[in-house]
Amino acid sequence: MEKFSFVEGGVAAAEGFKASGVLNKIKESRTTYDTALIFSDCVCNAAGVFTQNRVKAECVKFTKKQIADGKAQAVIMNSGNANACTGEQGYKNAEKEALAVAEKLGIQKENVLVCSTGVIGQQLPVQKILDGLDKSVSLLSKTGNVEARQAIMTTDTKYKEVALKVKIGGKTVTMGTMAKGSGMIHINLGTMLSVVTTDCSISAAMLEKALKLSVAGTYNCVSIDGDTSTNDTLLILANGKAGNAEITEEGEDFDTFLEALNTLNTQMAKKIAADGEGASRLVTCNVTGADTVENARGLAKAVICSNLVKATFFGADANWGRILDAMGYSGFNFTPEKTSVSFLSRKASKRYFEAGKQNGGEESSIKVFDHGVPLDFDEDLAKKILTEEAVEILVELEDGNACGTAWGCDLTYDYVKINGDYRT
Repeated sequence: MEKFSFVEGGVAAAEGFKASGVLNKIKESRTTYDTALIFSDCVCNAAGVFTQNRVKAECVKFTKKQIADGKAQAVIMNSGNANACTGEQGYKNAEKEALAVAEKLGIQKENVLVCSTGVIGQQLPVQKILDGLDKSVSLLSKTGNVEARQAIMTTDTKYKEVALKVKIGGKTVTMGTMAKGSGMIHINLGTMLSVVTTDCSISAAMLEKALKLSVAGTYNCVSIDGDTSTNDTLLILANGKAGNAEITEEGEDFDTFLEALNTLNTQMAKKIAADGEGASRLVTCNVTGADTVENARGLAKAVICSNLVKATFFGADANWGRILDAMGYSGFNFTPEKTSVSFLSRKASKRYFEAGKQNGGEESSIKVFDHGVPLDFDEDLAKKILTEEAVEILVELEDGNACGTAWGCDLTYDYVKINGDYRT
């Protein structure tokens, strides 16, 4: 029996959580939902990680203050406007949202978190959100995740959502998440916009510990274009309704919770990378044999961050030299003379995949660089492998036993087109 079972429901899957999505025309050209609301019927322990960009959106500043006490009960999120670089008025608009949501739901203003995504440098038309709150609240339901997951999308072409069940302390615990992210993504202790909900009983301190441990090897190992957003936010809310003994320290229950969270976040990291703006393929870099996990992850991320490497995958050109070059300037330790590089793909692998289903099938691989020496390889086979929609780079080192993985995508003409007129 598998440890985790994937289920439907996203952020509304866990006991006590509901969600909704409505269209408030925050951006006049919008034709789909643009405002999401997530609500727990009791106060949750909560934690968050946020962008490391020095320029932080007003909603990020506000939400960091709100969550400082480790409590939350509702999250309101909008697309179409980032409420970033909007000064005192932008901060007041985030406060207005929180106060209005609290009044409509009959909860404390201090327990409402606010997230925004979209165009930077324009005042948020907050009144549109306030005018739509009656509808947002009335539509809250266990199936409202369907509209909520769409409401936070900007240039995303696919919604991003996962939920799972796991046994913790003899009780069935449910965890669900949704995220948006397609461009302006180079994550550092945060993600684009993402909310995780769970009915697990776990203290705020242990939630924060688990979240920071998890993002280091999942969301932080994703890069689309090297740009760290002003709005990156990852929130987690736990309402304790599963009835397990509260997790207040490290141990077996905490380890299981962290493993479940890692499973959830890994699925989402891959979904975000697969949906990079203009992308045509998902690129995964696996580094093995590094001296430390930090170096393994750093090297893997350096590879998938390189624009030259990304362009190589767009052209399906087995230009392994760009991989070695990216590793060499990364600042992370490895021994070039003991380094080997291979490309591989699996017949059943898909760029977009169903949660929980492993990309399997017959594997095709080709080694192009072996212990610091280039190989005379089959260019046609390499081309065939690199034209698959999900491609892996395997970097084998002999410096230790640590491994690391990073996810990215290719760089296409469409990326420039999308970002050349983003404000319109």
